[in-house]
Amino acid sequence: MTQHTSPSHPTADALTLTEKASLTSGAGDFVTEAVGPVPAVSMSDGPHGLRLPGEAGDGGQLDLRSAVPATCFPPAVALGSSWNAALAEEVAAAIAAEARDNGVHVVLGPGINIKRSPLCGRNFEYFSEDPLLTAELGGAMVRGLQRSGVGAALKHFAANNQETDRMRVSADIDERPLREIYLRAFERIVRRERPWSVMSAYNALNGTPLSENRRLLTDILRREWGFDGIVMSDWGAVRDRVAALSAGLDLQMPSTRGRTDAEVVRAVESGELAVEDLDAAVERLALFAHRAATGVPAGSGPVDHEEHHALARRAAEQCIVLLKNEQDLLPLDPGAGSLAVIGELARTPRCQGAGSSQVTPTRLDTPLDALRKTAGAAVEYAPGYRLDGTPDEELLEQAVRSAAASDTVVLFLGLPAQDESEGFDRDHLDLPAAQLTLLERVTEANPRTAVVLSNGGVVRTAPWHERVPALVEGWLLGQGGGTALARVLYGHAAPSGRLAETIPLRLEDAPCHLSFPGEAGHVRYGEGVFVGYRGHDRRGNDVAFPFGHGLTYTTFAYGDLAVARTPEGVIEVRLTVTNTGRRSGRETVQIYVGGPDDSHVARPPYELRGFAQVDLEPGRSQEVTVTFDRDDLACYSEREASWFVEGGVYTVAAGASSRDIRCSVPLTVDGDVSAARLTGRSTLGEWLAHPVGGPLLLEAFARGRGRQTDGATGALTDPVLRRFLAGMPLEVIAEFPQSPVPLAQLDDLCERAARTPSP
Repeated sequence: MTQHTSPSHPTADALTLTEKASLTSGAGDFVTEAVGPVPAVSMSDGPHGLRLPGEAGDGGQLDLRSAVPATCFPPAVALGSSWNAALAEEVAAAIAAEARDNGVHVVLGPGINIKRSPLCGRNFEYFSEDPLLTAELGGAMVRGLQRSGVGAALKHFAANNQETDRMRVSADIDERPLREIYLRAFERIVRRERPWSVMSAYNALNGTPLSENRRLLTDILRREWGFDGIVMSDWGAVRDRVAALSAGLDLQMPSTRGRTDAEVVRAVESGELAVEDLDAAVERLALFAHRAATGVPAGSGPVDHEEHHALARRAAEQCIVLLKNEQDLLPLDPGAGSLAVIGELARTPRCQGAGSSQVTPTRLDTPLDALRKTAGAAVEYAPGYRLDGTPDEELLEQAVRSAAASDTVVLFLGLPAQDESEGFDRDHLDLPAAQLTLLERVTEANPRTAVVLSNGGVVRTAPWHERVPALVEGWLLGQGGGTALARVLYGHAAPSGRLAETIPLRLEDAPCHLSFPGEAGHVRYGEGVFVGYRGHDRRGNDVAFPFGHGLTYTTFAYGDLAVARTPEGVIEVRLTVTNTGRRSGRETVQIYVGGPDDSHVARPPYELRGFAQVDLEPGRSQEVTVTFDRDDLACYSEREASWFVEGGVYTVAAGASSRDIRCSVPLTVDGDVSAARLTGRSTLGEWLAHPVGGPLLLEAFARGRGRQTDGATGALTDPVLRRFLAGMPLEVIAEFPQSPVPLAQLDDLCERAARTPSP
């Protein structure tokens, strides 16, 4: 067979065409080919722990339960609510240690897709509805893995926001929301953390499958962002291996047992596939394998699973969100009377979501056992319902009797595994009917009821949350979640979680409701940039609990907010936070920015631009500093084909949620100079706003009317007439019989605007 080589690719030069083709697909379910100087790379599902193969070999991709034990840390749905990047990095480092211990080079995660809809069945694997929070936590996990010598596979690139028809559906997204919402976290992490690999998603984007999308994989990811790792496919995502290689996909997973390797060979030999594209993929795969072979840092020791379990418990504590706490029902007082724990989820907890990320925990703390140990007294227990949803009147009545006979009730409610999983989306946001009936009966029997939720995606809490004095969002908390919940409920640890996504009053309030999950193979992202809290806040509709919300067992006051700019263009926000309560606690200070009132693009009232956490004892104060770049204020301009900062007066605000703004200050920002070429199709408003085109146009108007500039533009000083004309293309105005800029002069005016330097 003819050997195809390229002098610029040393590894490819040493391999035959058949060997090169074989490198670009897996050798098995979770291992790459070893060819010549390129060693094999072993991978494992993540991202909150390892789904390790059993004795059958490297596979087991369809057997989601066949795995050896590994620490199950809180999934992203919970870790996102910690708002703690340092914690995410620590968890990732522990996962890396277990990966090294099991010969795994790359963990398939983190997942950083945006929670566009609360119905998405895979939301438990994703951090947030906000790209900044997603980037901070996802980036921390990449950093924690790779500093510990294990590669990350950033996924799922991109716009993988639903499970319905996930292997075929086209996400049809305009360029601005694509850049600002769905690519922004990927861009930030790729530029800052340099992940070893990126995993392309199953879906298509604007009609082109992601595994074959050259614009995403090559033009944006590699050329624009500078990515130097490999792009691998999601498992089974590739439909056309040759088209995928041409687009920039390096590795098809899993193995096709040589079938698509032969397609690559034939395509190169026929000229359908450029050998340079194949050789470039081979070089990237060689670098990937080299990183894997040399990534383990010196001094790596054996895994301490007890220490990792303690970390899983400590992480879970920081993920729990106290949504409501009237009459200070929480924390519980072990000496204040009898306690009833009700709910099967207290005895049989869900610690993670279903699908390819399932981990077999090394151990599992149950809330019931942990509460019994923590209470220091007898705890009455009643399951109350069956997890399969089947009504059981006997269990219901037993639970009601237990509630009535106790001083306080902790009621565990949530979603069973069959209600949410990878592979399908949810149909509604409600808790199971049997649980809602139990909730009504228990609160009637005992109003002193604290509800603890266990769920991977948000559930509707309205209107019943009005009837319960205390409500805790427990998410899916990993294997240490049971002990974490008991410690928080009894005040041994203060709740510090904050919502990373909005809890709406109704499903119909979700900004994407009318266009989710699409039809006929397409889903139109009609809400644009108004995803999650951006849409809720722009429309001003009530929500059950807003983005960023979370209580603790104390209170905090904000003051002395000030904003400054460094010579490097960094915006520095400072404020003083004071613990005004009687217990120690952690506050998450959220910095939001609102755009100029005269902005030319649609914006939400505020967008998250930074955050910081502070731990304070009662009565203590501390100055908190949050920084962000001026470029973080940019919107993506389709006209400029780039990011663009509008000039004007912005509002910098500090708050405890997107709806709880405590203080704000103005910030004047100089805008970017437009690089877009002015043409006759540009509107009068665009000409006048342009730093070069505006003065030239006014000058032309003055000459055309034979008067000085200040007096020749009377029509433009009339606010009504100016607004009337602002949206008209200049070439249309030039056609007017008495236009001061005749059509014959328009081309010259455009050329002058193009060659005149900006001020």
